[in-house]
Amino acid sequence: MSQEAAAGGEPAGEVYDWYVRALELLEAGSPEAAAALLGHAHVREPDSASVLEALARASFDAGRYDAAAGQFARLTELSPDNDYAQFGLGLSRMRLGDHEGAVEHLAIAAVMRPQRKEYDQALREARATLRYREQGQ
Repeated sequence: MSQEAAAGGEPAGEVYDWYVRALELLEAGSPEAAAALLGHAHVREPDSASVLEALARASFDAGRYDAAAGQFARLTELSPDNDYAQFGLGLSRMRLGDHEGAVEHLAIAAVMRPQRKEYDQALREARATLRYREQGQ
């Protein structure tokens, strides 16, 4: 697949090509580049849960927590049974300082997949932060 832009400012190739390349970029530690490609894919396929999940992951990894929270929230609307979307939304809200909102979504994820230790760990951290803040006031 050529990385040169096609007419109209879109990357060369099709949505699937962009998605595959973006996942490779994300795994290689280039979340900004992945998010750029996935942004194009999302415009073309706005209801694709796989594109939206990858875009939310890339946004989170790039430190764009507000964008990631919005994308993960949309993903929970498209796929209410997606535990990873709940987890991602919870983590994004934690990074934004909304620990109450984080607890809600992390608890849902932890109940949906109790075997996922990282879900439980994040939930404990969010709850501990809330307790600490309440004690400090």
